[in-house]
Amino acid sequence: MLSESEVMGFIPTKDGTKARAFYEGKLGLRYISDDQFALVVESRGTFIRISKVDNFTPAPFTILGWRVQNIKNEVRDLIARGVSFERFPGLPQDDLGIWASPTGARVAWFKDPDGNVLSVSQH
Repeated sequence: MLSESEVMGFIPTKDGTKARAFYEGKLGLRYISDDQFALVVESRGTFIRISKVDNFTPAPFTILGWRVQNIKNEVRDLIARGVSFERFPGLPQDDLGIWASPTGARVAWFKDPDGNVLSVSQH
């Protein structure tokens, strides 16, 4: 059954070299492999296949996110690694770019080199 199977994420990239520098270097994900079709990294047991494509338009919404224990510490660490967080007009975000949702979850968004929207959240 799928509910007992591992999940794998997929993210498109036009530039595997830049994607590897970002996902491995800036985000600290574990490098698994790189071939003509995809770069594969791992985050706490979940494999993420960064598919090499000729062209695509990034989605205007989050395509992958991480649940973290302490969002402020995580955002500060990512900023120190060179990650820039997004600001959205009309959405109240604190000085780190963290939004507090009405349910109490806190979320911050950032983009990879291809413009894919990623997030960290604390629930």
